[in-house]
Amino acid sequence: MRTRTVSALLAALFTTALLLVPATPAAAHNSLQEATPARDARLTTAPTQVTLRFLQRLNPAFTTITLRDSTDRQVPASAPAVDGATGTVTIEEPLANGTYTVAYRVVSRDGHPVQGSYRFTVADPAAPPAATPSPATPSPAASADVSAGAAAGADASPASADASADADEGLPVGLLVGGAVAAVAAAGVTALLLRRRRAS
Repeated sequence: MRTRTVSALLAALFTTALLLVPATPAAAHNSLQEATPARDARLTTAPTQVTLRFLQRLNPAFTTITLRDSTDRQVPASAPAVDGATGTVTIEEPLANGTYTVAYRVVSRDGHPVQGSYRFTVADPAAPPAATPSPATPSPAASADVSAGAAAGADASPASADASADADEGLPVGLLVGGAVAAVAAAGVTALLLRRRRAS
C-alpha cells in the first residue's frame, strides 16, 4: 500500500516537473507590462512623455523607444531614460491630433531581443487636426494666364512663319532686280560706245 502511494506521488511530481520545464525559457524573456499612454488609448490632451514598464530590468545600451505619427514620420524625442525595468522618452514637440505608434526594442536577461509596438490617438477638441500633405492645384487665375499664353503663342506662330518665309524669299528677288538693272546699264554703255565709233 505504501509502495503504491509513494509511486503515485513520484509520478505526480514528475508530471508537474515536466509541465514547468517548458515555461522556464519563456519566463526568462522580457515583456511589456504597462505603458503610458496605454495601448489603444484615446487622449484629449497630448502627452509629453512615453513610459514603458517591463518585466525585467532594462539595459540602457540596448533599449530603444521611438514614436511615429500617422505619416510614418519619427517624432523628435529624447533618448530613453532607464530606471530599473522602466524606460521613458520625453517628446520634444507638441503632438497634433492624430494616431501615433510607439515602437520598442529591449533585451532579455538571457540576451534575447524583444520588440513590439502599439498605437494611441490624440483627440484634443481644442487642438487643430494633424496636417496631411495634398497635391498642389493651380489657381483659376494661374490657369487662365497659362491658357491665354498658350493661345497667344498659337496665334503668333503663323505670323512668325510668314515673316520667316518673307525674309527667306526677299534675298533672291533683290538679286534678280539688281541683276536686271546692271544688265540694262551695261547695254546702255555698249550702245553708247558703238555710236561713238560709228561717228568717228
